[in-house]
Amino acid sequence: MSLIRWEPFPELLSLRQAMDRLFEESFVRPSRLLSTFGEAAQPALDMYQTEKEVVVKAALPGVKPEEVDITITGDTLTIKGEAKAEEEVRREDYFYKERRYGAFSRSVALPGALKTEEAEAHFEDGILTITLPKAEEAKPKQIKVTTKRLAEGK
Repeated sequence: MSLIRWEPFPELLSLRQAMDRLFEESFVRPSRLLSTFGEAAQPALDMYQTEKEVVVKAALPGVKPEEVDITITGDTLTIKGEAKAEEEVRREDYFYKERRYGAFSRSVALPGALKTEEAEAHFEDGILTITLPKAEEAKPKQIKVTTKRLAEGK
């Protein structure tokens, strides 16, 4: 007869693994918002849809509208740009230096059936809002349910 080790709390092991992963991603590897090893930072995005359109909002604090390049290729939306520092301080007595400058890029897959040629972009208070109208075939259609009696006129 062989002995099998009893683990009374297997869920805690997965919780521990999740916490380990959280700490690794937070402290060992750079955050996706920080560009420290030459890779472009990725701005935070919100993407949602209404009945008539798909809306993408990107947080671009400190970026001027003329420094943003928006392209749509196939079903991929790409937002690129560069945040430039307003002045260079050459002292080493910072308490914090968390604001990042440099190039950024973010690409997302768009749902199908959009009128990309009618897309609009607005920039206000550091938030870029891109509105993409849906094509007619992508809009929800209401179908009325009838019974056989109603269809025959009885």
